[in-house]
Amino acid sequence: MDDLAGFLRTRRSRVDPATAGIPTDSRRRVQGLRREEVAHLSGVSVDYYVRLEQGRATQPSEQVLDALARVLGLDETERGHLHRLARQRRRRTKTPGGRVRPELLRVLGLVADAPALIMNHRLDVLAGNRLAGLLYGRPVPGLPGLPGLNTARHIFLEESERGLYADWETCTLDVVGHLRLAAGKYPEDPRLASLIGELAMGSERFRRLWARADVRARAHGRKAYRHPLVGLLELHHENFALPDESGMELLVLSAAPGSPTEDGLRLLAGLGADGGDARFAVTMPPAASSLSS
Repeated sequence: MDDLAGFLRTRRSRVDPATAGIPTDSRRRVQGLRREEVAHLSGVSVDYYVRLEQGRATQPSEQVLDALARVLGLDETERGHLHRLARQRRRRTKTPGGRVRPELLRVLGLVADAPALIMNHRLDVLAGNRLAGLLYGRPVPGLPGLPGLNTARHIFLEESERGLYADWETCTLDVVGHLRLAAGKYPEDPRLASLIGELAMGSERFRRLWARADVRARAHGRKAYRHPLVGLLELHHENFALPDESGMELLVLSAAPGSPTEDGLRLLAGLGADGGDARFAVTMPPAASSLSS
């Protein structure tokens, strides 16, 4: 799904030669650095670097990878991705399972005033609290929660810039960057490969962003939703990676105290309480085979 050669090519094309101390003139036709320039600046032979970009060189050393990261101006997330891609041929990473421990569901249930979700590396929602269900509008009579929701599919194939996501374009960048990281961590996950293929077939924007090979770590920041019942909700998200290399994370969306968004969440909770079959509770999803992937 992802490879070291393609990542190096896209990163090289984005480096401004001037920032690397390479003089340019109007006759230069190469976007970014040339292969031989990257090789010279990183201290490796041109032949070896060409073989890296062609996928013919295996097991580059940590020192070579660090030198390439420096020359290509990679940030911390991109550096980690580069090292994972280089290790793929040496060590395969087992794809994590999808079981959510009951203790995690209990913790999720303690979050009462903010939407909270447990998601896996494919962005499948494995469990959600009541407010998360109300935010995404996924009532399921007899089985409350958010079964079947994959936020990547939701953003690219079910929603648009006029839908639930007020910052739709930014959301698409975050999703593609996250899936790129996941593809580097779990290159042998067939369900992840299937999801990426489905998104590429169904969304021109996804295809365009995927070709850029950008990677993004989901940690914290602003998310804005345009809810059909309570209007604009400007929330802050915190992503907590769960232990045991499960590939899961807990996502909590909070509102600033005293803000209109806090009032909006309170109103949304009240509407849900009056809505009968729109009530949500923490739940395990159905069998893994029925989850979106």
